[in-house]
Amino acid sequence: HVQLVESGGGSVQARGSLRLSCAASGFPLNKYFLAWFRQAPGKEREGVAAIDSDGASIYLDSMKGRFIISRDNAKTILYLEMNSLKPEDTAMYYCAADPFVASFSNWYSGARYKHWGQGTQVTVS
Repeated sequence: HVQLVESGGGSVQARGSLRLSCAASGFPLNKYFLAWFRQAPGKEREGVAAIDSDGASIYLDSMKGRFIISRDNAKTILYLEMNSLKPEDTAMYYCAADPFVASFSNWYSGARYKHWGQGTQVTVS
C-alpha cells in the first residue's frame, strides 16, 4: 500500500536550519507530483513547496530563498531543506503525493493530493 512517512522535525532557534524527509513506499515516486504542506494550530493547511516528476519546483512566496524542495527517486525520499527559520514557520509539516496533477496551477490545493503522511512537528523559537 502507499505510505508516506515524514521525519526530521524538531525544535530549533530562529535563524536555524532543519531538513525534513518524507520516505515513500508502495508506489513509483518518480511518477508522482510531490508537495510539502504545513498547518499551524488554528490555521488552515497551506502549501509550502511542490516538485513535479521532472524536478521543476515552486514555493510559497515566504519560503523563496530559504527553503529547497528536492527528490531522490532512487531512495524514494522527498526532502525539504529549511534555512533561516522564523517563529512563523512553526507548524506541523506534511508531505503529499498525487499521480494526476499535471501542472503547478493548483499545486497549493491540498484537496488535489491523494496520499498524505502523518506529519512532523517543526517548532521555531
